[in-house]
Amino acid sequence: MKNSLKAKDIMTTDVKVVKKDATIADVAKMLIHDKIGGLPVVDDDNRVIGIISETDILKKEKYVEPPLAINLLQGIILLDDMKRLEKDLKNIAAYKVEDMMTTKIVKVNEEDSFDDVANIMIKKSINRVPVVDENDVIKGIICRYDIIRALYDDKNE
Repeated sequence: MKNSLKAKDIMTTDVKVVKKDATIADVAKMLIHDKIGGLPVVDDDNRVIGIISETDILKKEKYVEPPLAINLLQGIILLDDMKRLEKDLKNIAAYKVEDMMTTKIVKVNEEDSFDDVANIMIKKSINRVPVVDENDVIKGIICRYDIIRALYDDKNE
């Protein structure tokens, strides 16, 4: 019955994590390869210290200025250097996770009830929540998919 489910019953335990000194290029590759939207950031003791998500990366990307150009007789004339754009993109890829991660995050304990976890995610409009033990060590992660699966998967009845 769903009322008796706990965070540890619905979480994904094979959690991909990243350290704060990883580059954004490394994170982007992990997100693409694993088809996920974000990763918990952990310290050397596997304690959760933040989250880095595709949204964090996109927020930084929006500050890249495209080169100025004009359209003249159906041709594009660049008024600015494409090398600058390339340099801006390389700089963003070299950023460290700690420069872009979200540090004010919501975490839940592995013993928290399913209802509490679902309500937190809905009220705070968050897509994923790390599941930790009493020492803040990561034990799993719960995404919206896990909530839906717990609600509608017959195996949880």
